[in-house]
Amino acid sequence: MLINFYLIKKKLINDPFKKVINKLVNQKYNIYLVSDSTGETLDRIFLSIKSQFSNFVYNKKEYSFVRTEQQILKILSDCQIEKNSIILYTIVETKLAKFISRESEKLNIPCFGILGSLILNFSKLLNQKAIHKPSAQHVLDDDYYKRIEAIQFTMIHDDGKKTDDISQADIVLLGVSRTSKTPTSIYLSNRGFKTVNIPLVLKQEIPGEIKKKDFKPCVIGLYADPERLHDIRRNRVAISNEKGISSYTNLENITEEVNNSQKLFKQFNWPIIDVTRKSVEETAASIIKIYEIKKNK
Repeated sequence: MLINFYLIKKKLINDPFKKVINKLVNQKYNIYLVSDSTGETLDRIFLSIKSQFSNFVYNKKEYSFVRTEQQILKILSDCQIEKNSIILYTIVETKLAKFISRESEKLNIPCFGILGSLILNFSKLLNQKAIHKPSAQHVLDDDYYKRIEAIQFTMIHDDGKKTDDISQADIVLLGVSRTSKTPTSIYLSNRGFKTVNIPLVLKQEIPGEIKKKDFKPCVIGLYADPERLHDIRRNRVAISNEKGISSYTNLENITEEVNNSQKLFKQFNWPIIDVTRKSVEETAASIIKIYEIKKNK
């Protein structure tokens, strides 16, 4: 199920949820995330919501595969014991959604349904009745198997381990060490993109196939501010307690690596993304946009 999390977040923050939070500033809340499926959708929405409030202190409790009134009554019982309880839920079965809303109201517990109005509005726009089936997005269809194949391909081709068949990739990421190549590749693979990532190391050549004009995969360069990379690499070395790799954390070397990578990207006219202050999700969104532009040319 594709959901516009931005619109959901905006609606919730501009409407009742914001009023509840504003009343409870400097207090600690118990947030109950109730889902009739895995809870992944709800967790992502809550992540977006909480990021908008700097003084939001909370305990989060997650309940997945909630599909009976008895389960809901048990959750509501727990809510009554705790102070400052707030319920967010994604329940698509109409009767059960009405039940949790009605019972919460009786107990004066703030309760917010995430998908109900969206499904209703889509039903009207599409002029068809929704199936109201929990976990309907988790089906073993072609898209599912495409994602599995992309994940397997990406893991095999992580960090330049395998390059003899990179022409089969959808996306190829290039960048010096610690530019989020691996986590971004994994994220993209979960979206169904076969992704290869290749590290750029001083005095080491990249596969010649990538440089060819008829190379079909979308090649994208990632870079970050040298000082930021310096801090990240120093922390990594300190945690792993590795020895004899001073060049890896040397700021001059890092600066040279970054400069050389940018020259390479410009030489072959590859799109470049600065990941210095970007999350993996933001970087991936930019990559997908570039990929779609190239695909539609």
